[in-house]
Amino acid sequence: MRRRSMLAGVATTVGGMIAAGTGTAGAAGAPGLRDHRLVSLSHVNDPDRTNVYPGDPAFKLTTITTVPEDGFYLQYVEQGEHTGTHWGAPAHFNSDEPAADELDVEDLFLPAVKIDVRDKARRDADYEVTVDDLQRWERKHGRIPNEAAVILWTGWEDRWGTPAFYNYDTQGRMHQPGFSLAAVQWLVRTGRLGRRGALGTDTFSPESALDAEYRVSKLLYREHRISLEILANLAKLPETGAHVLVGGTINRRGSGSPATVFAFVPRR
Repeated sequence: MRRRSMLAGVATTVGGMIAAGTGTAGAAGAPGLRDHRLVSLSHVNDPDRTNVYPGDPAFKLTTITTVPEDGFYLQYVEQGEHTGTHWGAPAHFNSDEPAADELDVEDLFLPAVKIDVRDKARRDADYEVTVDDLQRWERKHGRIPNEAAVILWTGWEDRWGTPAFYNYDTQGRMHQPGFSLAAVQWLVRTGRLGRRGALGTDTFSPESALDAEYRVSKLLYREHRISLEILANLAKLPETGAHVLVGGTINRRGSGSPATVFAFVPRR
């Protein structure tokens, strides 16, 4: 039943987008393909460049067959479910919440907003986005839509593939910015994350690296939301008006998946 529901959801969403090609809204406000351009928000995984979270397995590619020797080319991929650009399912921190294969397809197609905190992150690598930051953004751009992907642009994507992405201090502690717990509680309490939604970031995790208890992630997942992590090309994502579509391998009882995340960006 779950599989049939997901397939039906895919058909409804894609059908709505095609119908919206004339400029009208489709299913769940889906964008019209003719009125939008596609932008990839994903890094390319590369054994020489892919930064993995401390303790996670390294990303490895092994050539199994080649065209000259075997007639076809094939690589064997070794990676954790949270390697490179990826998404996390509610089961990642909560055993009683849905795993990757238990989500509805609508959980992976969301309106998106971008919060630019690059200046604050440059001044303070441990910066935590506040409720005031979100309310200030809304005064400029309008209310964050319900069931949105709220994406932080910290500038960390420019560090990808280098030791600076980890940003270790002399004591070996990692420093990366993120959402404050109070900000996420506000997003949940006011309905802006709705009954489905996401937090996104170009760092390892939606909370700052100083939050060793992963309080933001645990709250997010407990509320049946997903996270989008290590995003790329955020300069091409507008502050409002785009949608994100999250792809990736769906593993049985998956905690998430390495992903190709696409943004549907309005042509202006």
